[in-house]
Amino acid sequence: MSAVAAVTPPVPSTFSGTAEGIAILVLLTAFAMLRAPQSRSQVRLYAFQSLAVAALAGYVAASRHVGDLYALAGLSLVLKAVVVPGVLMRVLGEARVDVSRSQRLSVASAVLLAIVLSVFGVFVVGSLPISSRSLPAPALGLAAAVILVAFLLVIVRSDVVSQAVGFFSMENGVSVAGLVVASGLPLIVEVAFLFDLLVAVVVFGVLMRVHHGRARTLSTEALDRLRG
Repeated sequence: MSAVAAVTPPVPSTFSGTAEGIAILVLLTAFAMLRAPQSRSQVRLYAFQSLAVAALAGYVAASRHVGDLYALAGLSLVLKAVVVPGVLMRVLGEARVDVSRSQRLSVASAVLLAIVLSVFGVFVVGSLPISSRSLPAPALGLAAAVILVAFLLVIVRSDVVSQAVGFFSMENGVSVAGLVVASGLPLIVEVAFLFDLLVAVVVFGVLMRVHHGRARTLSTEALDRLRG
């Protein structure tokens, strides 16, 4: 009987199951961005993904009694789920375009490649001997998978908005990884990462407006032709 008990895997706690479920939701949203045919749909999915990341931070704060994470969750909610999507939607509204069919790969090929990258992230990165008191170790592999899928989005889509959304989604993956390995960092350090995101939003916003003003499109195909 003792031998059977020794090989039986431990039952995951409610906290672990909920935290991993939210992390999986973040990953599935990255897949949905990859499949979304229009830029506005990607922006809405990014807002939902950011909402899930903020909810994860709030859940960790409540469950593990990490007070700084409440502020981080609130800032993430305001900045990532409201301000950033609002800026992107405003740029799309001023440009009066909604880019679609800008894939360099077919949807099926992109999704298949994303599955391969996700498996690599979950099983290779997730197997690293990294323990945390805030989140279960598998969440680190899920965060790596989010980063890889978001990076794939940047590569396979040939419009500025999709590439910006992919970059911001990568930051969401980094945020989840940060909750695993460094949730106890001082609040000022965590806010510094959000400030970097705000700078990136301003840069991408200016880039989109300048590019559309000169080329009358948000596609990057015209820029690709400039490569020597």
